[in-house]
Parts: sequence; C-alpha cells; structure tokens
Amino acid sequence: MYEGPVQDLITELGRLPGVGPKSAQRIAFHLLTVDSADSERLANAITRVASEVRFCVRCGNVSEAEECRICRDARRDPRLICVVEEPRDLMAIEKTSEFRGRYHVLGGAISPIDGVGPEQLRIAELMSRLTDEDVQEVVLATNPNIEGETTASYLARQLKATGVRVSRIASGLPVGGDLEYADEVTLGRAFTGRTEV
Repeated sequence: MYEGPVQDLITELGRLPGVGPKSAQRIAFHLLTVDSADSERLANAITRVASEVRFCVRCGNVSEAEECRICRDARRDPRLICVVEEPRDLMAIEKTSEFRGRYHVLGGAISPIDGVGPEQLRIAELMSRLTDEDVQEVVLATNPNIEGETTASYLARQLKATGVRVSRIASGLPVGGDLEYADEVTLGRAFTGRTEV
C-alpha cells in the first residue's frame, strides 16, 4: 500500500508476535515522526541484540556471555533447578526473589497441534544436567495451560525414573480475586494446594 521503505517497515513490524497490520502501521508512522536519534537508538538496540545476545550453554537463558549471570552466580544452589518454558518466565520468577537455585529453559512446551514434541525442547540437556551437576530437586514451573501441563506431566515421568525429587509450583486463586469469578479448575487446584495456617 505504501512506497518502498515505509511498506517494508510495516511488513517487518507485522511479523513480530502480537503486532497486527494496524499496530504495525501505527508503529511505523510513529517512527517516521520521532527524532532521527530515537530511531537510530532503536535500530542500534535491535542490531546489538542480534549480534551480541545468545543463549546460555548451560540453562538456555538469554546471555551476552557463554553462561548467563545466574549460572555464573556462585551463591545460587546448583542442586536445585527450576524448569521454565521461556526466558521471560525465568525473569518473572526472579522478580519474586523467592527462588535461589538455578534454571533450565526448555524453549517452549509440548504441543502436538503445533508440531512441537519433546525432541524439539531442551529436555535432553536437562537430563544430562541431573548427573553432571548433582541435582537433588527439579521444580516444574511450566505455564498452567494445556501445553504447560502436558510438558510438566511428561517431565515428571522422565525425572521420577532418575530418583531426583520433582515438585510443581502451586496454582490457585490470585491475590485480590473473587471466588465467584474463579473457574472450576483454578478453584479445585486452590483446594488441592491448600496449606495449614
């Protein structure tokens, strides 16, 4: 619809996850109106990410070095590994300051509809870490959806055979939520995961 570079920018922005054609068009026209210094900073940030950022060889988190800062941190408990689907899930857990072990990023979740099986995930790397790092507990922190639950069930079966303790993060009602609006599965899990007070 637009000429050359403008249409190219809209097309490329539209390929980003969660950015539809209208949003891509809005972003492109916003970039046309900002100072060239702002546009250059954005372009440089994108270029730097593409050339300087990689995935940690140990856990799969994003990193500028061969190993991420969490894997290099000697204060972390190497005997405790939390398994997540994506690096952004790892960061969500880090914000709580509750977990002091290390992580393992699978790179997705099992989803037969999308053609993602266990072979496409970093499960083999997790299994080799169990013996290499003397792991005693694996915490499964996959998303509470069908794909995440399928992945957690698969991993639990694989990990139990190794003798390592396997746990799953609790799920239930959010703080500030109302019981009347909770779905049956969430409410059921809240009852299952109840704790003594």
